[in-house]
Amino acid sequence: MIKGAESVNRLVKNLWPIRDRNLNAQRQRMAQSWLRYNVNDVKYKNYSVFPKISPAYSARPSRYKERERNPHDLPTFDFNSLTHPQAPVLYLPPLLSSLPEQHSSEHIPTDHPPVVTATRLPDIDPASLSLHKALHHFKPVDADYAGKHYTEAFNWRQLVLPEDEEREWFCVVFRSKRKAGSDGGALYDADKAAHEEAIRNGGLILYWYGIPDPVTGMNLATCIWQSRKHAAAATSRPLHSKAMKLALRSYDAYLLERHILRKTKGSTGLIIEPFVSGEVGW
Repeated sequence: MIKGAESVNRLVKNLWPIRDRNLNAQRQRMAQSWLRYNVNDVKYKNYSVFPKISPAYSARPSRYKERERNPHDLPTFDFNSLTHPQAPVLYLPPLLSSLPEQHSSEHIPTDHPPVVTATRLPDIDPASLSLHKALHHFKPVDADYAGKHYTEAFNWRQLVLPEDEEREWFCVVFRSKRKAGSDGGALYDADKAAHEEAIRNGGLILYWYGIPDPVTGMNLATCIWQSRKHAAAATSRPLHSKAMKLALRSYDAYLLERHILRKTKGSTGLIIEPFVSGEVGW
């Protein structure tokens, strides 16, 4: 247990990201755990520091206040809100695959920090490393991302890469609607295991997920891969197959989309194009 205003203010950077507000009590407690970024080993450490949720908040629907504060914006805190919170704060930063050991000292921004994984990528090419850095600032443009086209759902126009680089990456989009009463805890665990498996397999740069729209129930998640071949190889892995079987039983609606993320030489921006056929990336 961490005590004292100075210690709390020093260590609190992010809240544990959760993928569904309808998780079990254990997952809700995880949402109240704080994380400290360790620059030396590119890992997050979990600190359980507070609080009890007020009865008034607990009696309200789990989606309460989601429209009042964008959970993808970095929260700001003072000592009172940290030590006597009235409600849990959901923070969903981009979830980036940790870089290979030789790149572990790369700068992590403090203004909008991502969450990085415990598992490291086996390798990454220079252009993908530039994309990885740019994706530290990746976020949806507003709370209605689940109903928008992929090109309009995120802040692609704000991401900047070196002008002299040229490459393309493979993007997969998951649009879904959960079945009422489905086991969120089991799905979370299976998804997390498949995610770590994909990183070990190589090629996965980012996995981003939202929360269900409080009106439609639709959600959106996306992966960005170094190549289509990497994405295809991940689908044949055993933990991915297990997660997909569970997902099929857990969703009322499930739709996959595929896109190409392109960076051309002479420009610093990114372009999203629909995937039609053929190989993407390398």
